[in-house]
Amino acid sequence: MTDALKSAMAHLALFEPGHVWLTGAGPGDPGLLTLHALKGLAEADVIVHDALVDPRVLALGRPGAAREFAGKRGGKPSPAQAEITRRLIALAREGKRVLRLKGGDPCMFGRGGEEALALARAGVPFRIIPGITSGLAALTMASIPATFRGVNRALILVTGQSGEEDAPFDWTALARTGEPIVLYMGLRNLDSIAAALIEGGLAPHTPAAVIASATLPAERILISPLDRVAAEATALGFESPAIIAIGEIVALRAELIALASRVPDLVA
Repeated sequence: MTDALKSAMAHLALFEPGHVWLTGAGPGDPGLLTLHALKGLAEADVIVHDALVDPRVLALGRPGAAREFAGKRGGKPSPAQAEITRRLIALAREGKRVLRLKGGDPCMFGRGGEEALALARAGVPFRIIPGITSGLAALTMASIPATFRGVNRALILVTGQSGEEDAPFDWTALARTGEPIVLYMGLRNLDSIAAALIEGGLAPHTPAAVIASATLPAERILISPLDRVAAEATALGFESPAIIAIGEIVALRAELIALASRVPDLVA
């Protein structure tokens, strides 16, 4: 660790016993961790982590720290949210420094708000540590600008997964905005979502991207028209976790890559 990094870490917030840090681990690449997250990993007594936290990130944890899996994956057996929050509260009351480590940002479809509220109600001190959300990181790393002057003035972040407590979602209303849409956890329902967006007014040829395992060595990217993207993703064996981008910003990727290819090493 360089002197500059040590100095920066020394001035960060104290991770005190009996506290919980609800921390974003970013999209996967350890280089995209924040310094606060790195400090939490280095000092935590217990790391309670989700399924999407990369093993290389977990490896940065303090050697003596306990690691507890609390992953929630769609369609697979997962701990109930109430069980996870009860465990966080119990560990904190034992005087542990508890790092609740979540992929991306803890409050972007990560139930960080629910866990923070449960901790607050239990009187457990906590801190929320933001992380780079996967939806934005996936686009940037795939050479898809999230915003571009003259193309879009907004960006819609939405989950493609619904729970029993959720009311039916109006996809046609999103289509009518004409703004790009970034789908989290939408691969399983992509066929029906694409159909609803087209019914709402999006052109079938609207460019779409599926970015699986974003920022990781296994990353895969598919570019396809909206009316074919679900079928092509299935045919090519794309699997979750995946971020899906829909809109004209996707079309900018081809030009960026084509221009970059003319200059060696312009884009890593």
